[in-house]
Formats: sequence, C-alpha cells, structure tokens
Amino acid sequence: MLDLVLAVAHHLLVFSLFGVLMAEFVVVRRGMTKAMVERVTAIDLWYGVLAGLILAVGFGRAIFAAKGWLYYSHNAFFWAKIGVFVIVGLLSVPPTLAFIRWRRATGAPDDPQILRIRGLLWAEVGLFLLLPIFAAAMARGYGEFGF
Repeated sequence: MLDLVLAVAHHLLVFSLFGVLMAEFVVVRRGMTKAMVERVTAIDLWYGVLAGLILAVGFGRAIFAAKGWLYYSHNAFFWAKIGVFVIVGLLSVPPTLAFIRWRRATGAPDDPQILRIRGLLWAEVGLFLLLPIFAAAMARGYGEFGF
C-alpha cells in the first residue's frame, strides 16, 4: 500500500508542478502590470514548495517503495531524471529572483526583462517534458547498469 500511496502522491505533485510552471508561463508576458507581478510571485512560491515535496516523496518512493533503492540507483534513466530535474530547478532560480525584484520595484518590468525570463521558462518547459519519458523508460527496466 505504501508503494501505491507514494506513487500517486509523486505523480500528483509532478503534474501540479507542471501546472504551476504553465501558470507562470501564462502570466509572464509583455505588458505585465504590478498586479500580475504579485500574482506570479505567489504562484512561484508554490513552485518551490512543490519541487521540494517532489524530491522528498520521490526519494522516499525510491528508498521505501516496492522496487527499492538498489533498482533506482543502478538505472541511468533514474539519474537522467534527477539531472534534468536539477537543471530545471537551476533554471527556475533567475525567474524567482526576477519576480522578487519586480515585486519590490515601483513600476512594472520592461519587455526585455520579461522576454529574458520567458526564455528561461521555455527552457524549463522543454526540459520538463523529458521527465515522463525518462520515468516511463525507467519503470520498464530500461537503463539498468550492467554489474
């Protein structure tokens, strides 16, 4: 039962994180107002919370669930998935810092700032799409290290 609960929680958290990322993508666009900056700053807080929960539940699943750590730790797709998740997380840092700066500023952000952040959000979305591909390959036993 623990395996099922952790799997469902992990999947719901990942889908929620993607929804938050898409919400940021929709809000961050040319002509942003201060109200939109406030909105995206609040949305971004959930991005961080969900990412932390995904790591906690995901590693809990890898360690305590049915397949166990030995299965995951010897799988290239598991490590590729972790690597992509870390890269997406690193790409999310500049937008988070920009949202904080924009929130503290007296005016709305200008278009060049917005376009730079949108570019990072595009990169996050593109890389994020690799995660379910790697997960599906890993779940089917592809990528096992031959020891």
